Amino acid sequence: MLELLFLLLPVAAGYGWVMGRNSLRQAQRKQSSILSRHYYKGLNFLLSDQPDKAVDTLIKMINLDSDTVETHIAMGNFFRHRGELDRAIRIHQNLVEKEHLNDNLKQQALKELGRDYLLAGFLERAEAAFLQLLDSDKYFMDAQQQLFNIYQTTKEWERAIELAERMVNCHGDSLELCERVAHFYCEQAGVHIKKQEFELAEKSLQKAVLSDEHAVRPWLMLGQMAIAQQNYLQAQEYLKQVPVRDVTWLSEAVPLLQECADKLGDSSELEQLLETYHQQCATAYLAKVKLMASKGQDRQAAEFLLQQLRKKPTMKGFETLMNLYQHQSTAEQQVGNSLAMLQELVQEQIKQRPKYRCSACGFSGRQLHWLCPSCKKWGLVKPIKGLDGE
Repeated sequence: MLELLFLLLPVAAGYGWVMGRNSLRQAQRKQSSILSRHYYKGLNFLLSDQPDKAVDTLIKMINLDSDTVETHIAMGNFFRHRGELDRAIRIHQNLVEKEHLNDNLKQQALKELGRDYLLAGFLERAEAAFLQLLDSDKYFMDAQQQLFNIYQTTKEWERAIELAERMVNCHGDSLELCERVAHFYCEQAGVHIKKQEFELAEKSLQKAVLSDEHAVRPWLMLGQMAIAQQNYLQAQEYLKQVPVRDVTWLSEAVPLLQECADKLGDSSELEQLLETYHQQCATAYLAKVKLMASKGQDRQAAEFLLQQLRKKPTMKGFETLMNLYQHQSTAEQQVGNSLAMLQELVQEQIKQRPKYRCSACGFSGRQLHWLCPSCKKWGLVKPIKGLDGE
């Protein structure tokens, strides 16, 4: 009898294993059936234009199976693209609040929730979401970019600078980050200048110079601030740094240098600069032409200008040349009148043409924007080169 019991033990164990396996399969089939029923029910609500009920059904599915999280993130993104931000927020927020989700999925849901808040105009909530992602190895770059966009929108330059310094300490500096920080300091200086806090503005601009050695904006602002304080000699020293940093921006420095020369009654510094850089842009060689004309050298100025136009023709150059010819043709009234009319037409054309263009997105306009209004990138809007520009 005892031997028979020992022989039946393997049979009982095998029977138990088979029954347990069948029970597990039945539970899986039941759960799968429930999920399928909820899935098709939610899909039916969505197709029937009942998104609120669809969202509720999707949230029930999350409670049943966390493996569907990425599907729910995608569904939330779908609602966001449709402009239904309240529903997108409900889905993504519900995911973030789930304690059993792993860190990677929760961070992904948090990133999407931050974008929902950002598009809905809840900037404080969006900021809080992205600040949590700064410690993420996968999403910190995206969080950093979104936070910079928020601070640029709200003009919180001190917080933007703090964020940039934090990123440098954690991940090291980069060319793009250095350029961005320099613009932040310049924006901060602009706020101080409006309040006539010139000492604080100068400190911010000095920090901008240290942040990006190639930046021209702080030198232009230092020059403008010195001119506003009637310190023309110091302004000249600041503005002479512009072509050294980036000769592209010489056209912005030359008019300011001309103003300094007029106020001081001494154009020697301007002449010396133009002797080196007059071929770099139309504004520079036109300034040289103006200096020659002021000394009574109209014919020499016209010949010099004609040489420059043959190398790099510009509308501004033609307009100046016609002005010189008009002064030389006073004896011939008809020729002088024709030149005057042609000059007016060219002047009108120049007024209508944009002066600056973004090298990233092509945005153009007559006003200088250090932050492109279209693509929201810093320092890419520059003076236009060619026939319609410099």
